Amino acid sequence: MDRNTVLIIGSLNYDYILRTAHLPQKGETLTAESFEICPGGKGANQAVQCAKLGLPTYMAGAVGDDFMGTFLYDGLKEYGVDVSRVKVEHGTSGFAMASAAGKGNIFATIVKGTNELVCPADIDALDTLFSRAAVVVLQLEIPTETVEYAIIQARRHSCTIVLNTAPAKPVRKDCLALCDFVVMNEVEAQFYGEIPLITRDNAGYHVKELSTGYGNTCIITLGGDGAVISTKGGPPNHFAAYDAEAVETTGAGDSFIGGIVYGIIHSMPLDGIMAFASCCSGITIQSVGAQPAMPNLDHVLPLIEKYKR
Repeated sequence: MDRNTVLIIGSLNYDYILRTAHLPQKGETLTAESFEICPGGKGANQAVQCAKLGLPTYMAGAVGDDFMGTFLYDGLKEYGVDVSRVKVEHGTSGFAMASAAGKGNIFATIVKGTNELVCPADIDALDTLFSRAAVVVLQLEIPTETVEYAIIQARRHSCTIVLNTAPAKPVRKDCLALCDFVVMNEVEAQFYGEIPLITRDNAGYHVKELSTGYGNTCIITLGGDGAVISTKGGPPNHFAAYDAEAVETTGAGDSFIGGIVYGIIHSMPLDGIMAFASCCSGITIQSVGAQPAMPNLDHVLPLIEKYKR
């Protein structure tokens, strides 16, 4: 196996998605306009986007021995993700209850389930994959100590490390500094930077501060306002979001991560990486569900020049 492999370590969730005109008020009962069940979890979503872009992708995580676990496990296989390092534990798989309220708004609550059982011993079992992986991708829907341990092991094997700090949790600063890319949304940036409010106007300043502190490349995503990026405290650059009408934003950030990984593996310059990732997420928001909405490579490539213009 060539060293162009992606190793995703993270969560798998069974997503229940209710579409409503708005969120219910206290005491109000709404009738959903539609209901869907989709495979999800930030780790699994990012693995699927990488696989749909044609990258050899391995997923490491845990599912339960229930119908949800079977659905998640089989779904990843259908998308071409290698699931040989996804363990099946006794118990309930992780799942999420999400409301898609109005255009482009998503409100979700997750139940950890077996995602909480991914432990450092599981990371030790990935030694062979670390030695072959070009990029290791992590998020924070599994225990933080496991993520920190995985970062250390990935650095020991000279992998490029992408950490998506979602959801925001305390992470050791020395581990954040070991990552090559740290990607966060504006809410997460407020947490890590101890900043009252991130806006389109001040995001460039704060991404530069975070990048200086970690000594790596930091990206703050801003939804419809695009994203800002700084490398080792260098001048921040803003990249617009791909111009598309949002139907539902579930998985948009995970699709963006997949685009970043594709760009890294193909040695794109940073502006090329950001353009490619923006096009990926711009396609994803135009359909319902995370993994089903994520684009294949031949959907993305024709949009790059349009985005740059």
